[in-house]
Amino acid sequence: MFYYLNGKITHLESFLAVVDCGGVGYAVHTSARTLGTLKTGANAKLFTYAHIREDAFDIYGFATQAELNTFKLLIGVSGVGTRSALSILSASAPEDLAIAIASGNDKLLTAAPGIGKKIAQRIILELKDKIAKDMSDLPAMFGSGGGGNVSGGLVGDVTAALAVLGYTPAEISSALRTIPAESLETGDTGEIIRQILKNSVKG
Repeated sequence: MFYYLNGKITHLESFLAVVDCGGVGYAVHTSARTLGTLKTGANAKLFTYAHIREDAFDIYGFATQAELNTFKLLIGVSGVGTRSALSILSASAPEDLAIAIASGNDKLLTAAPGIGKKIAQRIILELKDKIAKDMSDLPAMFGSGGGGNVSGGLVGDVTAALAVLGYTPAEISSALRTIPAESLETGDTGEIIRQILKNSVKG
């Protein structure tokens, strides 16, 4: 399936961009955040997800892989559809959403139109459970050299946030090793995430 579309933007409207690739115009559903980076007549590269149903074949595209990954995680939550996911991504940057999910902050999620407290708490609960299972092999990667207990606390929050942004266990292990031990014990989750993103090609 499509990994990305790279072409000229020929039309923009609410939550939709048309990308001309080789003379074919692809209608790509997207967030207001990605739309803000696009300009009619200019070339753009959008990382895509094909949403296939019996009665439809829709393409969703985003300016960064981090936003695409967060979108895919969101629509995997029971009761969260593509429209709700776009609303959430339009209201907050992927890194801020990742931190909110990791720390259990539902207020950021409810700031998105159409997202109530109940669905926000469900998103946090389901994604934290999923991430915990996906990251179950991470402690062994640190060995005796440390990184600490990734199941909770500051390191756990950072680990979960990076997982939301699409980092694999190996990438998370590598990223955490670039952060001073003192920062992983007493630092701020948001600052650590932003520092890792600044030093990384991910997103």
